[in-house]
Amino acid sequence: MTADDILLDVEQRMEKAIGVLKAALAGIRTGRANPGLVDSLKVELYGSPVPIKQVASVAAPEPTQIVIRPYDPGTLKDIEKAIQAADLGFNPQNDGRVIRLSIPPLSREVRQRMVGRVKELAEEAKVAIRNIRRDGNKTADAAEKDKTLSEDARDELKKEIQDLTKTYESQATEVAKAREKEVLDE
Repeated sequence: MTADDILLDVEQRMEKAIGVLKAALAGIRTGRANPGLVDSLKVELYGSPVPIKQVASVAAPEPTQIVIRPYDPGTLKDIEKAIQAADLGFNPQNDGRVIRLSIPPLSREVRQRMVGRVKELAEEAKVAIRNIRRDGNKTADAAEKDKTLSEDARDELKKEIQDLTKTYESQATEVAKAREKEVLDE
């Protein structure tokens, strides 16, 4: 593997770690309705779990409400069951065409718990980024041992990997801080 290949692999994997963090943070409740709150929901259809986005459109027309409009009206009851089984803390209201979820306001205590969860997720992302750095450094050492990289090239590569690590760790911190602010804003 060349130095560029190693660096590209490390950068792509770190980018994925940030993507996973953003996806996880989208599922954390803030004070207002967000379709991301039900993104992880799986609906049992035809004997297998199907992501909700494949069976219904999800929108937040008001700050306190999520509306789920199934593509096939026959799946309405299945979607309602999935929401209740997921225990998201919402009581689905089915009017025969759409399901409405009222989002209750968050208490200060719940907001603090949510902020704690945001911090946990950010730390998990940083640990993943550091593990990617470790793997990249091991690959660089192996390439130097195999004589495909010189010692100087390996050292330069490790420095670039460290720079990437700092960049992506600070990106994880920024994403988490923005989400914390959203959670705490009332």
